[in-house]
Amino acid sequence: MARTYHIRIKKDYAAALIDDLQKADAIEFISEQQIPGWQIEEVDRRIEKYKNSPELLINEDTVFKILDE
Repeated sequence: MARTYHIRIKKDYAAALIDDLQKADAIEFISEQQIPGWQIEEVDRRIEKYKNSPELLINEDTVFKILDE
């Protein structure tokens, strides 16, 4: 299963890196209009759920351990 990694890029390098990734056809930008309404609503619902019940959250190490099984 593919993993998504969130990375922090120093501001000075971000624009150049994004340009290079676009040239390599490694990323594409999408607008909010391209995201189905139901998907945005689901994300909003989940955010509220976990704001109200943070004990339901699990850390990423646990998630990766489950995925690797």
